[in-house]
Amino acid sequence: MNVQPDPDQLQNAEFAPLNASPRAGHPGWSTAALLASDVAVLCMIVGIARAAGAETEVRLLELSGAVLILFRAGAGLLPGFGLHHEARLRKALSAWAGAALVGLLAALIVRDALWADLLWFLLGFSMVGLAQSAASRAVRGLLSRHGVWGEPVHLDGDATAFADLRDWLAAHPEMGMTPVAVARTARKLLWVDRTLPGPETLAALGQRYSEVVLVHDLPKLNLSGLHPAALDGGLGLRVRFPHPGRGSALLKRLVDLALTIPLTLIALPLIGLAALAIKLADPGPAFFVQEREGLDGKPFGTLKLRTMYLKADDMLQELLARDPAARAEWESHFKLRDDPRILRGIGKVLRSTSLDELPQLFNILRGEMSLVGPRPFPLYHIEAMPPAFRARRATVMPGLTGLWQISERSDADLRMQQQLDEHYIAGRSFWADLSIFLRTFAAVFRRGGAY
Repeated sequence: MNVQPDPDQLQNAEFAPLNASPRAGHPGWSTAALLASDVAVLCMIVGIARAAGAETEVRLLELSGAVLILFRAGAGLLPGFGLHHEARLRKALSAWAGAALVGLLAALIVRDALWADLLWFLLGFSMVGLAQSAASRAVRGLLSRHGVWGEPVHLDGDATAFADLRDWLAAHPEMGMTPVAVARTARKLLWVDRTLPGPETLAALGQRYSEVVLVHDLPKLNLSGLHPAALDGGLGLRVRFPHPGRGSALLKRLVDLALTIPLTLIALPLIGLAALAIKLADPGPAFFVQEREGLDGKPFGTLKLRTMYLKADDMLQELLARDPAARAEWESHFKLRDDPRILRGIGKVLRSTSLDELPQLFNILRGEMSLVGPRPFPLYHIEAMPPAFRARRATVMPGLTGLWQISERSDADLRMQQQLDEHYIAGRSFWADLSIFLRTFAAVFRRGGAY
């Protein structure tokens, strides 16, 4: 029996029955489509290199491209059912790096490639990796829309918890897990319960399923900390809690600087234009500094573009005093969907695109924030959270973007904000940060939940 609470198979996932095609659950359809996509991308880029007369690069691309497809298949990316974004990114980059290394070693052994050839090869092979990832995403979406993406899974455990799984899978069909009512049609089981199954239950499940994924207390539990462990011949679960040392902190800081410096140079003209538009909409300062809680609970001033009228505080108190619905919304979210304080035109644009946060790049350069981390909320917002959670939150550097930013954004109430932050804090890693950073651009483009 393969009892495997694999972090790559489930992370903060929620599941609900879907209308499955009769062909759903047969991974061969999805594997064939994704394999064809990878081969087509490789052939296209090799064809471009051949047309340019780059024969050395063509040979290296053909070799490394074939190895890359094998590595992607071996890493479980074909078809890749159940992989969350962080795992998919990690596996894809690892496969690309391994295949690129094979190409470089082959060039060194044969010794018929110049340094310029190797640089052109790496450029072309980078295009292969990026194009394959983009094409795979498009193919998964196409298969999902036609009902041929996914594998059947069965839910067991606490039936009252099944309802908590509905919305997430509907919004994330790329996970490729389709719950079915009839257990015999599924080879994978999701055990959804606060209590782990006992030995007898596991033995019975092992007779029916090839894999059992343990899910507990969704969406709070971070399954990235759970790993199978051998305990003197027996099977156990090892739980890892990240406690990054100085090396991890230094790496995070170096990555922050390497990305923030060019991003700041790119953002400066945009910040200047936004500041001018704010001045025209409402005379007064274009920027404002608000005290927020940072690492170790130390207060610092976050720099933002002003998106509200100068008399925003008075306007808020007046609204809350006369509108009970607005007061209830404010007390649960500390946000208002129809906020009269926001500058007409430019204010709403800046907030919906999160461009008002761009000046916080300077906070990152000053070492007060990181690119990725829990968002630095105002003090009145933080004070509404439990003291124990507030203390945990203070153990990590606040970020320009975070898990909250790419998921619920302003739609999240205090409880959901706390769960998202706890999830990030418990499972933070280089790969998690990279995944969140890359997904931020899509979240900003969609403008969902931002107001």
